[in-house]
Amino acid sequence: MKKKILAFIMAAATCFSLTACSTSSNSDSSDNSGAGNSNSNSNSDSSSSDNSGAGSSDGSTIDLVVWGPEEDQTFLTGLIEDFKNQYPDQSFNIQLGVESEATAKDTVLTDPSAAADVYAFASDQLNDLVAAGALADLTALSDAFKAITGNSIDDIMAMNIEGSVAAATKNGNVYALPLGAGNNFFMYYDKSKITENDVMTWDGLLSAASAAGKKAGMVFNSGWYNGGFFLGAGFTASMNADGTTNLDWNKTSADGITGVQVVEGMISIASNPAFMAIADNDISNQIAAGELCAVVSGSWDMSTVEAAWGAENVGVAKLPTYTCGGNQVQQGCYSGFKLMGVNGMSKQVGWAAVLAEFLTNESAQMKRYEARQLAPTNIKASEADAVMANEMLAASIAQDAACGVLQDVGGKYWDPTATLGELIAQGQLKVGDTEAIQAALDTMVEGVTAPVE
Repeated sequence: MKKKILAFIMAAATCFSLTACSTSSNSDSSDNSGAGNSNSNSNSDSSSSDNSGAGSSDGSTIDLVVWGPEEDQTFLTGLIEDFKNQYPDQSFNIQLGVESEATAKDTVLTDPSAAADVYAFASDQLNDLVAAGALADLTALSDAFKAITGNSIDDIMAMNIEGSVAAATKNGNVYALPLGAGNNFFMYYDKSKITENDVMTWDGLLSAASAAGKKAGMVFNSGWYNGGFFLGAGFTASMNADGTTNLDWNKTSADGITGVQVVEGMISIASNPAFMAIADNDISNQIAAGELCAVVSGSWDMSTVEAAWGAENVGVAKLPTYTCGGNQVQQGCYSGFKLMGVNGMSKQVGWAAVLAEFLTNESAQMKRYEARQLAPTNIKASEADAVMANEMLAASIAQDAACGVLQDVGGKYWDPTATLGELIAQGQLKVGDTEAIQAALDTMVEGVTAPVE
């Protein structure tokens, strides 16, 4: 084991000293070459050489900081102890802090050099974190990974589902390790009032909800939710290297559907008396209020619907189809993943990478599923009997298979798409008024695709 660790240290040192040399050669000579490595979480002295960040071969203690969400703290504590036991010849001081995957980017980018060595984050944050140098290029550590774990970075990524690999990759290089899936949305329904057949289409669902004296609800004033109507119809949204977004929703999709037809389909749903347009971030409250018998949401609301309808009455399914241009179109969704990154400014980047791999491997993902019901990205873990038998995860997987699109949009995407959804929800756009709908679509696309300031 000691020989493997030494080989790992040497490989990691070579990779990252070369990266450091390349970076410094493009820097002004007055810059302090150590400034980018001033991570306060490291135990290395500021006078150390560039190679000091790769690991320790002299028996000294390796200091690392890990950030994870509040709900993972107990779970991560146990995994970290397991990691220490995995390498008994090396002394570690690993501190665990609280940071939500949803807010990790904002916290890290405040000062990447002072952020954790290893941290979890949502996949849509990867581009900004890479641009800031807050994520290490793990492809550069491939040989080092193989020396210590027996697997190269390609081997590790091949163990995970395709979408999660794409989410962790930028320009062909891996910048994070897949941690969990299921960050999408699907349909919950009350089986005492809605049948499997009802929930296959929005028309059938709304008819059944009306007959039951209840409502079916969804958030319209959010591009994360309402974008699914366009994605299912063959429209696209993608981010450019400069952070701007490409959006074609005011045109005709590859499927021959116009953006106007999609909006008219959404208007037909929103104007139905059995439909409830739910404000963004208010889904849980509306479920608990008792008026809903079906709602579009994700895994995070499972306990809420169980409390509202009774666990025995909770049904889950992929999103319905909706009437669009006289045809049934499958409603799509944005899909995201939870990733584990290694701070590119960590002075212990080699050991941080090995720790990140340990916290995201097959065993760790199964333990995370058992603790939190988080869908694994590891292929073997996702095929485990317990995971396959989970109806909620089955619905999430079915939705991705039907039309799940990896979220990859710039910051200007959100406000204009939310505004369009609000116009529809409030009834300010009408079926048949194609001129007004087209104008609203053009305004939205203009706002989304505007240059980054």
